[in-house]
Amino acid sequence: MSEANALSRRIRAWLAFFVVCLVLSGVTAFPLVTEVRLMHEALTGWASPVGDALPGLLEWIGRVRAGLDTADARYPFLLYGTDWLAFAHLVIAVAFYGPYRDPVRNIWVVDFGVIACAGIVPLALICGRIRDIPFWWTVIDMAFGVFGVVPLLVVRRHIKRLEALTAPAGYAAPVAPPGTPAALAAPAGPAPGTPRG
Repeated sequence: MSEANALSRRIRAWLAFFVVCLVLSGVTAFPLVTEVRLMHEALTGWASPVGDALPGLLEWIGRVRAGLDTADARYPFLLYGTDWLAFAHLVIAVAFYGPYRDPVRNIWVVDFGVIACAGIVPLALICGRIRDIPFWWTVIDMAFGVFGVVPLLVVRRHIKRLEALTAPAGYAAPVAPPGTPAALAAPAGPAPGTPRG
């Protein structure tokens, strides 16, 4: 197997892993009321040793359950927001079919994912404080961005190697503007005056 084929297989494997995680985090937002009820019942039942060891977690899950139960019973339209959250995850997952099919041409989707993962951190810190979210839960939310960016950075590195291996003769990288981070520098393109075709 050539190095280019091996890189393509690795890129697709990492992207598939990322998309599966993205889809799972999305679809689990639909049955939120049921999931939190089951979690609270577990922490007060068969998993009570965990609840006893982590009373802050038990108290928080109980509070979240009470809020979701109230919203579900009296203000179900509030949960429509989490339906859209789930849908957004699924739509973003579909976008990664582009780099799965043609990684070099669609590397911008990976860059978009890296930026989105980075954006999770300030969002969690700012909105978590505004919405009275416990800081330790905010850290869990930020972890989605931190761990999510790892496969994307691996994919991006592999794509850049694949691009270098498969570039036609005369293919040269343009000079990035001063101050452009290396991870977001413009992808290489044909050198000026290089004949096409």
